[in-house]
Amino acid sequence: MLKRYRYRAYPTGEQHRELSRLFGCCRIVFNDALAARESARKAGRSIPSKSELSAALTAAKTTPERAWLAEVSSVPLQQSLADLHRAYANFFDSRTGKRKGRKVGAPRFKKRTHRQSA
Repeated sequence: MLKRYRYRAYPTGEQHRELSRLFGCCRIVFNDALAARESARKAGRSIPSKSELSAALTAAKTTPERAWLAEVSSVPLQQSLADLHRAYANFFDSRTGKRKGRKVGAPRFKKRTHRQSA
């Protein structure tokens, strides 16, 4: 039998700022990858793979505009790319009938006001 535990965290002020920074970086990475996929689709180019998006993330960390992405851990940022990949897989599996249940919509851009997660 599997058990499930539920915990609630009460971060301090500094921890709250660090978590907010992490959530923002994950949101930006997800939205950038989604925009790259959408622009490639609309332009008729091939859709960038997960490894190409990961390489683009690494390159973005070295630019002055996105240097702040290097200040947080890379694991949640890579997980954001994996989450986007899984969202697209669920969308296409839902459309082709491989996925049971109701139809799933295409991935949408994340907003700051929505549920924060990393």
